[in-house]
Amino acid sequence: MLNRRHVIGLTAASLAAPSVLVSHAFGAAWPSKPVRVIVPFPPGGATDVTARLVGNRLQEVWGQGVVIENKPGAGGNIGAEAAARSDPDGYTLFIVGPGQATNKFLYPSLSYDPVADFAPVSLLILQPNIMCVPNSSPAKSVQEFIAHCKANPGKVSYASSGNGTSLHLGGELFKRLAKLEMTHVPYRGAAPALNDLIPGRVDVIFDNAPSILPHVQSNSVRALGATTAKRIPALPQLPTIAESGVPGFDVASWFALFVPVKTPKDIVAKLNADIRAALEHPSVKPRLLDLGAEPAGSTPEELAQHLKREMDKWGPVITEAKIRIEN
Repeated sequence: MLNRRHVIGLTAASLAAPSVLVSHAFGAAWPSKPVRVIVPFPPGGATDVTARLVGNRLQEVWGQGVVIENKPGAGGNIGAEAAARSDPDGYTLFIVGPGQATNKFLYPSLSYDPVADFAPVSLLILQPNIMCVPNSSPAKSVQEFIAHCKANPGKVSYASSGNGTSLHLGGELFKRLAKLEMTHVPYRGAAPALNDLIPGRVDVIFDNAPSILPHVQSNSVRALGATTAKRIPALPQLPTIAESGVPGFDVASWFALFVPVKTPKDIVAKLNADIRAALEHPSVKPRLLDLGAEPAGSTPEELAQHLKREMDKWGPVITEAKIRIEN
């Protein structure tokens, strides 16, 4: 659970900045050089896809290069530490998802503080995950998959993009609500997990819609259900897991933009405005919708409150399930 200091820090981080930095930054007409975007996962996953879509539009707006820098490993902690330790000058952005809320509870210690070391800028997208199996799977529905698991206790595996990710937590919640035995197989990102799912080396995945949807549409994998309470507009015929016999199952993922704390408030404000405009642009919004994601621009304060709610939601779940990742 968040303490009072963290709540205050979340709300204030995007507002507090030394005036000398503001003057210096805007005296140089920010951005006056390429901007890097740290993505804490490998290329090809949903975080990376989102970063590149938004980054391409920002590059057009700013007239400066936007360089995507993938720093995978440790459930996103390697990228988060690199972002937290970067200069707060507006030239390092950090796109991250649920790990910003959950890693505090998953790891015995972190080399950064997910609240105190970052200034929130804006939510980017909200999205469902999709439960998918290989085409070789005998299961053609959620109920058939449950029956298959119960007929083969201890023999069914579910893949994730890493320990503690939304894919892992979604699989853990499904296992608990459906009262199943499944073995978790973590990968370093969604792309390598999919590489093993497609030929059937693992049995199921609860992957982010933007990364798995193209594989569903090309019939490379079979979709069984959406993880959210509502159906996905891009796949209206696909039932939700909850309506398929697992009541109460509701898992949504999200991505957001943060910058190192003490980044000048003027830069945070410009980033916020440009990000929100980019999410509505014809080159970005339709593409995100096609991928099953909902553009969700927000104020820095709204992102701070969203992060707090996510930490309050998942902290007890992780603790009660005794999910722990050693550093």
